[in-house]
Amino acid sequence: MKLGRIGYINCYPIYGAIDRGAVPMPATLVTGTPAELNDLLVAGELDVSVISAIEYARHRRDLVLLPDLAISCDGAVRSVMLFSRVPVEELGRATVLVTASSRTSVALLELLCRERWRVRPRLVQARAEASDLDGLAGLPHDAVLVIGDPALLLAGRGAYPHRVDLGAAWKEWTGLPFVFAVWAARRAVRPEAVGAVHAALLASRVWGLAHLEILAGAAADATGMSREACHAYFAGLDFALTPRHLAGLSEFFARLAARGLVPAGALQFLEVA
Repeated sequence: MKLGRIGYINCYPIYGAIDRGAVPMPATLVTGTPAELNDLLVAGELDVSVISAIEYARHRRDLVLLPDLAISCDGAVRSVMLFSRVPVEELGRATVLVTASSRTSVALLELLCRERWRVRPRLVQARAEASDLDGLAGLPHDAVLVIGDPALLLAGRGAYPHRVDLGAAWKEWTGLPFVFAVWAARRAVRPEAVGAVHAALLASRVWGLAHLEILAGAAADATGMSREACHAYFAGLDFALTPRHLAGLSEFFARLAARGLVPAGALQFLEVA
């Protein structure tokens, strides 16, 4: 079994106990960016992985969701940010840099621009990676979408006068939580094997949420942010997939399906014995 995990600190509360040997994992861990893990899971190079929500929707015929597990927010997320030199209402003719690192975040930004803010900026995929903040800053643009740890770091630089937290923008628009990533398994993998991985992930989450101080210290070492900032970030994230989260996820998918970006269909979960 091969299990994918994102290298960003937002996965620490899920994988922290596994990394420390507190919870045994019956699978080999493979670390990558969200986009890399999306492609590996779809290609069959991974058996189970955290995956961008939109990629699950696009490939739902080949995948099943793991219950009660997600990276989501009910309001501000802090690590998916639009940094802009002008207010969002003035982005109609602007150039907005995006990276390939998170397809869900890009789709959410497009929805917000078209349906919420009624603007149609030119979205340009940057060659620089999201982690290369200096490289992104050197490219001509009016705004930039940054995700993960780099978004947390850029927020402290004060380089852009206008900042929009996409999680908060979705909550203000719909009143619902937003699910950025889910855990999914390939349908071809034995359910018993997937179930064992799922149980380990849930056990690791229990440990992680009970030891956020330890994880905040590790995150501070990895990013250079303060322990307090890392702890506050973890505390603002949801790692569950409750009925309210599912309502938010379904609303997002319905809006994407209406624009022909994902096929319509019901969410399908791993059947847990």
